[in-house]
Formats: sequence, C-alpha cells, structure tokens
Amino acid sequence: MSRYRPPQAQGSPYITPEGAQRLRDELNTLWKVERPQVTATVHAAALNGDRSENGDYIYGKKRLREIDSRVRFLQKRLDELQVVDTKPSDTNRIFFGCWIGLEDEEGITHNYRIVGSDEFDLNQGLLSCDSPLGKALLGKVAGDTVYLKTPEGQTEWHIDSITYV
Repeated sequence: MSRYRPPQAQGSPYITPEGAQRLRDELNTLWKVERPQVTATVHAAALNGDRSENGDYIYGKKRLREIDSRVRFLQKRLDELQVVDTKPSDTNRIFFGCWIGLEDEEGITHNYRIVGSDEFDLNQGLLSCDSPLGKALLGKVAGDTVYLKTPEGQTEWHIDSITYV
C-alpha cells in the first residue's frame, strides 16, 4: 500500500478578519510558546544520554516536526489569503461573510455565516463557501428556497434572513 496522497484542491483564498486573527494567534502560540517548551524538553532529554529509549526525546522530536509543519503551512497560507472586511454593494443577497437564517424541512431554524474553508466550523455556525450548501446559497436572496442533493436524497432549505455585521 502506498503512502501517496493526491493533492487536495485548494480552498477559496478568502477569510474573515476574525478567522485571519485566529490563524495568526495559532501561529504565534505555536512559534513563541509551544515550540520553545518542546525544544527545552527535548534538550533536557538529550542530556540524559541514550536517546533510543528516551520517550521525552522521541515524542518531543515528533512534536517538533508537527509544530514546524503547521507553522510552515500557516505562514504560507496567511500570505495567500485575502481578508474580506467590506460589505458588498447589494446587502440583500448572500455573499461572503453574511449571517443567514435557514429553515430546514422540519421547520428548524439554523444560523450560519458564510466563511472561508480555513475557518469553517458548523458547531459555531460557520459554513464554508466551498461546501455544497455554501455554493448553493451564494447569490440568493431572503425568501428563496435552495434544493441540495445529498446521499440521503434531496433536501430543501428556505432562506429566512440575511444579515451583514
């Protein structure tokens, strides 16, 4: 079995100011707080001698590789991202950054914000603009109904409200 993984499609290069700040905070925490702590642990473990059976040394080096990989990714991604902090001219339509009130087929209302692929989290109501539902909602107005094909069948979403903060 091969370890090869085909490259994933790059997400949209858009991000909200809050999402960009979260990524910068994560980068700062990894680089200025966590990496020095792990480096100190690895250094202390290396002073103990035999590194082949030293768990602190082995797992510390592994964690350093993980941190360095994430730091490289964040630095590169933050350079590529475009922060969207302005409202569109037509605030009656769904565009990036707006909050949407959606009613599903059972009549339950869900509130989502259209955000970039780097910051989506459905538990917090952040819906990626690259997701099937996000793509279907873009450009729609309040009162429209969106139909979405899912593995379970077709679902229906009614747009109740659109708000830009």
